[in-house]
Amino acid sequence: MITEEEAQDALGRLNETRDRLMVEIRKGIIGQDQVIEQLLITLLARGHCLLTGIPGLGKTLLVKTLAKCLSLGFKRIQFTPDLMPADVVGSEVVDEDPATGKKSFRFSPGPIFSNVVLADEINRTPPKTQASLLEAMEERQVTVSGETRPLESPFFVLATQNPIELEGTYPLPEAQLDRFLLNPVIDYLSMEDEIKMVGETTGVTREDAEPVLSGENIMQLQNLTREIPASESVVSYAVELSSASRPKSPSCDEWTQKRVKWGAGSRASQALILASKAKALLDGRPNASKEDVKTMAKSALRHRILPSFYAESEGLGSDEIVDHLLETVSS
Repeated sequence: MITEEEAQDALGRLNETRDRLMVEIRKGIIGQDQVIEQLLITLLARGHCLLTGIPGLGKTLLVKTLAKCLSLGFKRIQFTPDLMPADVVGSEVVDEDPATGKKSFRFSPGPIFSNVVLADEINRTPPKTQASLLEAMEERQVTVSGETRPLESPFFVLATQNPIELEGTYPLPEAQLDRFLLNPVIDYLSMEDEIKMVGETTGVTREDAEPVLSGENIMQLQNLTREIPASESVVSYAVELSSASRPKSPSCDEWTQKRVKWGAGSRASQALILASKAKALLDGRPNASKEDVKTMAKSALRHRILPSFYAESEGLGSDEIVDHLLETVSS
């Protein structure tokens, strides 16, 4: 455990780092401060992030800009209907010695072997290829031809997806969705920000973002995030929120039972606390609070709650269900 003096010093340095990061990110992105914050929270919490939004809102540009601010290896995978698992994790290839004609096998690593992986439009590829990310995201390793290969730390996947109602998309399986710590939704810019964005992006070449954090810096901050305390009452509140979303739980009310087909699992409770700790750290506070849990609830729960047909017939989605949970679960 770190001492209080060390914690205060680290928080002071993190405030400086956060300010520098925001300056560099804003060189490429205008507006979307809340989404940027959630990407940084995912980074600090050692998680993965699924960014949802319709085409043309800058999802890919946002992730690429963040990657430029990190002195890490970066790979982009453009997910398409014909992408195969081997295109993601790599495969065994045959080499032939031109002198002797002797053949040998070697492993050719795929783009998953990087620190930051942008899984662009992840829901445009079939489930078989989507599933190739599961082991990498959860275990930080991949298994090819019976051999397990570890991935370099830090490692995190920043995926983008279009809403599943659009043509040519494959809804992500629930098991895959649960691997993402947060699921922020990127929305249209405000009129003021859009005017500024259009003016700047249709003029002269803009300044490139500069690296701010190294891999070692990131791992130190990730360790510090785990050191941030969360009281028993804060942890209990996070667990109660998740439990109240489960139709068979005693804490689930009748309204929710009718509108939820499948509720959030235990990983959701962990995500709420980790994200709350990271938010506290990012805000320069020495402990996580219930307000942090409330702030992170939608992003941590929306992709883990499956609305029932009854809810869909009422035009309700997971966001409205999370709103109800926040209103009814006592804090």
